[in-house]
Amino acid sequence: MEEITRLQKFAATPFKQEIELQRVDHAAGFTTLRIRIREGKRFTIFDIDEATALHWGEALTDWARSRAQTGETK
Repeated sequence: MEEITRLQKFAATPFKQEIELQRVDHAAGFTTLRIRIREGKRFTIFDIDEATALHWGEALTDWARSRAQTGETK
């Protein structure tokens, strides 16, 4: 059985998708990060490991920093 712990929940702009991050401790002895994205009635769910989370997080941070450095806002 999975044990799920809510980490964060927030809205993404500009389209107001609801994003929830959860820690999932699996009965098999491993942990994943669950990313739940809600768009209206539709859900997209990713369960990712630490390496994928790190890679994804760095890519997001790199993109955001590059936009901030160039002064781009759109």
